[in-house]
Amino acid sequence: MKNLLVLGLLTLASSSAARAQNLDRLEILTASGAHAYSVEIANTEQSREFGLMNRRFMPADRGMLFEFPKEEPVAFWMKNTFIPLDMIFIRHDGAVICVTANAEPLSEATIPCDGPVDGVLELNGGVAASIGLRPGDKVRHPFFKP
Repeated sequence: MKNLLVLGLLTLASSSAARAQNLDRLEILTASGAHAYSVEIANTEQSREFGLMNRRFMPADRGMLFEFPKEEPVAFWMKNTFIPLDMIFIRHDGAVICVTANAEPLSEATIPCDGPVDGVLELNGGVAASIGLRPGDKVRHPFFKP
């Protein structure tokens, strides 16, 4: 039994380390300055569908960037998501067009944005307010082409 527990902990540690190695740097530019985050990329149908579901914690400097194959209107929900999240909807040029603050965990209500987007950035709830994020601010990441 003890060996199974140790094996389980090693598997958990190695999967966390593997996930940490696949982080991209992203910057958000607001009136208060440049704010850097390490983000996981959700750029396949499966990774976008699963997102941050079933996680109970995300470090303060982390997030997830959902990359879509074409610019279009999108809507999200918080089903099976335990962490309150800020959702930042971003155009192809990196401009923020909508910010949804503190999305309610486990809610099945849809969270839309008025207008087409290429990406959505999810950060811990409260981050957008703490950095003064507003529509029109910019997100810098190789996915967005200024």
